[in-house]
Amino acid sequence: MTLLTKTECSALRGVAIIGIFLHNYLHWLGPMVKENEYQFFQSNVDWMVSLVSCPDENLLFQLFSFFGHYGVPVFLFLSGYGLVLKYEREATQPSMPFLRHHFMKLFPMMVLGFVCFAMVDWITPGRHHWAWTDIIAQLTMTINLLPDPDHIIWPGPYWFFGLMMQLYLVYILVIHRYRHWTVVAGLTLLCWALQAMCAGSPDGEVLNRIRYNSIGGMLPFGMGVLLARSQALQQRLSSVGVCGWLAVLGISVALTAAFSMTFHTWLWVPALIVVVNVAFVKVLPQIGVRALDWVGALSAAIFVCHPITRKIFIPISRGGAILDGLVLYIVATVMLAMLFRMIISQLQKKA
Repeated sequence: MTLLTKTECSALRGVAIIGIFLHNYLHWLGPMVKENEYQFFQSNVDWMVSLVSCPDENLLFQLFSFFGHYGVPVFLFLSGYGLVLKYEREATQPSMPFLRHHFMKLFPMMVLGFVCFAMVDWITPGRHHWAWTDIIAQLTMTINLLPDPDHIIWPGPYWFFGLMMQLYLVYILVIHRYRHWTVVAGLTLLCWALQAMCAGSPDGEVLNRIRYNSIGGMLPFGMGVLLARSQALQQRLSSVGVCGWLAVLGISVALTAAFSMTFHTWLWVPALIVVVNVAFVKVLPQIGVRALDWVGALSAAIFVCHPITRKIFIPISRGGAILDGLVLYIVATVMLAMLFRMIISQLQKKA
């Protein structure tokens, strides 16, 4: 028995990508609150609290700007969950070609988006000047390891491909080989400890670099692995009814808000976000799950192409017409993603 059906997993991807691609547009707008993704800024927390205390017509946009990046932990959770179902439930043995296989799955997506974005970036105002070393690092998915990631990883979201390759490496070398739950728990606690040691400088560069890499993503990834391995836990959770999931949703949303307030509790917010999203999908009526399933099927293509459409349409919102630019961005991203999905599929077949 599995807690999440294939359709529900796809719906979770839909929820995650909606958060990510709205966040990656809105947080570039001056009036929008900035997030605590790689570092913890108390000023951003205070800003968000003040906006909730005195809400205006942009409150929903502010929430996506502050919390939308947490779609990334949902993707990491689903990756860990899916790896176990594929390579442990079916007794399939991954090997070093496993890494090549996953690299070649990610590479066509990444290079298509990167090349198209570079061309659009060059002909639009505010172009980025890449060093050749940064280009090579991006194409080899090692750019996360370089210094000053905030300024060399452009257009931004493609750092995720390097993160995934690191987690695949951890999975094949450690997690798959040593399957006791204490191994995953130990790795998660070690990664938490390395981040917690940065409490003296929560907005510093050390924590920033750590969270661009697998250390920052181990918590949700490990949750996915442990949940997929525990038949007893999945069976118990599968018996929870809609009312139970509504209670879980309400409690986890409240805890997410509370835990976002201080540095040490903020480190555990990705775990709560996973719970929020799973509970949300579980309480949705089937029509909502099917709609998110459709978005989830486009999630990889949306992830790849949304920086391109953002660069084109964000000047409209920066000029004051926030909603006009956002609607054009959403429509253009979805339409372009449908085209990109077909291209990516053909590239992956030839890889």
